[in-house]
Amino acid sequence: MIIIGCDFHPSWQQICWLDQRTGETAEQKLVHATGEAEKFYQGLSSPALIGMEATGNCQWFVDMVTKAGHEVWIGDAAKIRAQEVRRQKHDRRDAALLLKLLEEKKFPKIWTPSSQQRDLRQLLIHRNKLVRLRAQVKNGLQHLAMNRGLQKQRRLWSAAGQQALRDLVLQPWASRRRGDLLGLLEVLDGQVGSLDMAVKEAAEKDSQAQLLMSQPGVGPVTSLAFVLTIGDVTRFARGKNVASYLGLIPGEYRSGGKQRLGPITKQGNRFMRMLLVEAAQVAVRCDP
Repeated sequence: MIIIGCDFHPSWQQICWLDQRTGETAEQKLVHATGEAEKFYQGLSSPALIGMEATGNCQWFVDMVTKAGHEVWIGDAAKIRAQEVRRQKHDRRDAALLLKLLEEKKFPKIWTPSSQQRDLRQLLIHRNKLVRLRAQVKNGLQHLAMNRGLQKQRRLWSAAGQQALRDLVLQPWASRRRGDLLGLLEVLDGQVGSLDMAVKEAAEKDSQAQLLMSQPGVGPVTSLAFVLTIGDVTRFARGKNVASYLGLIPGEYRSGGKQRLGPITKQGNRFMRMLLVEAAQVAVRCDP
């Protein structure tokens, strides 16, 4: 079998490979734009095991080598870096380290979502971005209203509040801003509404998401995001491991028999942490 350590970059990659049958080994730089990477992997005589650090903008590469019959392992970048104690860091050394970890069976492989799960993640990410944009638009309209003495807070988004906002007498450019923001708000409301329906439909099709929605404060967005973030729950021995995975446990410093606990580590999915905190707040208000 051929094993390959791949130090991936958006424009190119440095690889170090070993043919375990013959003992042959070599290193090479593959440029993506010229098709060198695709030609190299499609030209291999047998299926290969490729190890690379978790990184962004690499899905096209993973899909390409998987389609070519190879297997890709994604590794924990922090644990991989911890294996190298020397301060001389460069791409050739990184690729060689990945190959070494694969060869010694010490590669810190992490769970990766399926293609369908990745696409559903895009649905949640897209919805979250639009919701944040809508919040900015609403804040701008609240600012215009409060500058003219109109303080309705959440009631500003009722039919009466919207009419009162439109009736305000403003200077020309303030009026232009109000009109543009109201137009953006209408568009964003429609887009977020359609995405909400898509999230609800996806959550209702997932048995684990349905189970989570039976808990107070948990709706379709939180339940679906949790399922897509955690994946196979059997990889966690207990609930504390899940909390640690999401960065919801306190930081700890213990030495000389003394223990000091700090704020939560925040080492994990920030979006998922935000949703869980919001779910807890809703549960406290609605189901004390």
